[in-house]
Amino acid sequence: MKKFWVNVIPYKKELAIMALESGAEAVVLPDDESSTVRQFGKIKTVEKNGDIKPGIDVEFIDIANKEDEDKAASVPGNKLIVLNMLDWTIIPIENLLARRGKNIMVQVENSEQAKLMVEILEKGVDGVVLKTKDINEIKKCADIIQGISEKIALIPATITNTKQLGMGDRACLDTCTQMVPGEGMLVGNTASGFFLVHSESIDNPYVASRPFRVNAGAVHAYTLSPGNKTKYLADLKSGDEVMVVDFHGKSQTAYLGRNKIEKRPMMLIEAQAENHPVSLVLQNAETIRLVSPEGKATSVTSLKPGDTVLVHIEKAGRHFGMKVDETLIER
Repeated sequence: MKKFWVNVIPYKKELAIMALESGAEAVVLPDDESSTVRQFGKIKTVEKNGDIKPGIDVEFIDIANKEDEDKAASVPGNKLIVLNMLDWTIIPIENLLARRGKNIMVQVENSEQAKLMVEILEKGVDGVVLKTKDINEIKKCADIIQGISEKIALIPATITNTKQLGMGDRACLDTCTQMVPGEGMLVGNTASGFFLVHSESIDNPYVASRPFRVNAGAVHAYTLSPGNKTKYLADLKSGDEVMVVDFHGKSQTAYLGRNKIEKRPMMLIEAQAENHPVSLVLQNAETIRLVSPEGKATSVTSLKPGDTVLVHIEKAGRHFGMKVDETLIER
């Protein structure tokens, strides 16, 4: 996810409040103003006594010439830099993306510049620091940054087998986000293949819809999370980031409000995608659904061999949720 900070120097209360309400990750403040801003809500502060300390955690660098670019390139790659383009030239930013590759933010004056920065050379910088006197620009910029998401490759898979199992522990993931039809989460028995499990956003004659929920599967299963990491369903807890994906592959970050684990009758779903097996143990109930390539929700209780659903395939193994290139066999 791209970073979004707001520069509130000189300090103005209304700008700080709008940054907080727009979901900015941090505010850049005059020294010793952190306690003032924290009266309005919890947000990271950037100042000498803040959560992020200039000169220690982040370097602010004015860019006016090649020497300034070289100075920025010499900062250790694991340290965040914020570039202030004195003549708003794109070339030094492109050069630094090529030379340094990561931990680059750029100070911008409006949402149009922010959009340009996060799209530059396709990859974009890691985030922007907005410096403005217009509170409306803060919201516009936030919408742009928060609207950028990982694009997940989804492909069709053919159901090969369904099997009724006995009782098991399943996890219902209740998020702080209202999902719509066609959206859900990617979950799989292994870290190499994930079904798109539909949210409970569809009305049912017997149970009210719960559009904030995905009945994700058995506790051992993996879910694909933001940053291309995996997490066990059993490990997820309130406040954790989870990834919501729609049938086009567009993703967004959501936050978990509750992980509800209960014993329920289970069933095994198996499929094949491009000669790659995909499987998942889910609750055996008609309200649990996978997603067709057209975005239609299909109940797991009605699945039969030959039906087509959406999956995501990963080629590498996982170690503590991180992708690694190694020989790994999961069955």
